[in-house]
Amino acid sequence: MQTIPSATINELIERYEALLFDAYGVLVHRDGPLPGAPELLARLNHLGKPFYLVTNSAARLPEHAAQRYQRFGLAIEPEQIISSGGLLKPYFAANKLQGSRCAILGPEDTFHFVSQAGALAVPPSEDFDVLVIGDQVGFPFLESMDDVLSRLISKFDRGESPPLILPNPDLIYPKASGFGMTCGSMAVVIESALRQRYPGRKDIHFVHLGKPETPLFEEAARRAGTRNLVMIGDQMDTDIRGACRFGIDSALVFGGVTELAFHAGPAQGWPTYQLASL
Repeated sequence: MQTIPSATINELIERYEALLFDAYGVLVHRDGPLPGAPELLARLNHLGKPFYLVTNSAARLPEHAAQRYQRFGLAIEPEQIISSGGLLKPYFAANKLQGSRCAILGPEDTFHFVSQAGALAVPPSEDFDVLVIGDQVGFPFLESMDDVLSRLISKFDRGESPPLILPNPDLIYPKASGFGMTCGSMAVVIESALRQRYPGRKDIHFVHLGKPETPLFEEAARRAGTRNLVMIGDQMDTDIRGACRFGIDSALVFGGVTELAFHAGPAQGWPTYQLASL
């Protein structure tokens, strides 16, 4: 494994004009804040150091996410949250999907993201033109997955190719009790089932909007007014790979899913630094 220089959070604060954080595995787990996170964000606010939460989540609108983080003691405002759910609106506009019937796997806020994008949000049991996987909770899981798969098979049998959209490509996330499956794993299941039935088709794939794709980083640079940024994350395939693609530095926090990522090896590029803790 390549040797990665260590850094401290104090050094990152001094070197960069703004800091970007992943959420799960860096600042929070599902049940609350991670050690040091509330104190760090309070300090950044006191220093006037810009920071943003760059998250693959499409499960909560920024105002609702901020309220949740504030209950955890994290001083984050809605305008500091850049989420993959917010990418649905420009994607639907660029691909002329406004007015389409969009099936959604996810909670209520994912429906709001889709409505803001100009589409008609419908449950997966109804006929749809587009599928969006927004989160792994907020709906009856197995029943809805069965509904979606059945609808998709019917459409593919007729030669149709509905857009499949995945704001959050993450496969797993850290929980207080271990790890949980997230949207990326759901998409892999659907893709695998469809490819088994239609082995010759090349159009069976979800479009990934969040990290490691660059739009979230582009929006972060726009809001910060600089590219002198560092991405602080715990996942090689999303946080670190995305920062490398965008051309900014990154710091890998140990904990979260880091150990699993290292066993798999880097998909593209190494972090600039390793960070033992916040």
